[in-house]
Amino acid sequence: MRSIHHRGTVENPGLVLALDRAEGGRCTGVAFRVTSGHEAATLSALRERELVSSAYLEMTLPVVTEAGALEALAYVIDPDHEQYCQLDREEQAQIIAAAAGGRGRNRDYLWSTTAHLAELGIADPDLEWLAARVRVLA
Repeated sequence: MRSIHHRGTVENPGLVLALDRAEGGRCTGVAFRVTSGHEAATLSALRERELVSSAYLEMTLPVVTEAGALEALAYVIDPDHEQYCQLDREEQAQIIAAAAGGRGRNRDYLWSTTAHLAELGIADPDLEWLAARVRVLA
């Protein structure tokens, strides 16, 4: 999705990852357990960060963890929102190499994300290609 706050600006949007609905789709990642008694503060902080625009829909989704199946709060991109985009990889790389926003350079977000996925043992060939391409462009 286009980032006009954290990794880009209105004039020069960056790109960030977003969950998108797809028939039969799935996403491998990390679910965080909130400490009992901290639910309200945690939810408030999440909403402040994730709902900076109306691009995300707050949803409860089924997840499967090592402890079993449960439901988790997630933020899913609204495909009707102006920040929603589907771009080819080269266009993504060009944007990410150049954009920066309130939380820093877009390329640093990409590289940090790919490094964390590698630490978790999660392979994402598209993101790995994108990270390598942005290193060439940056």
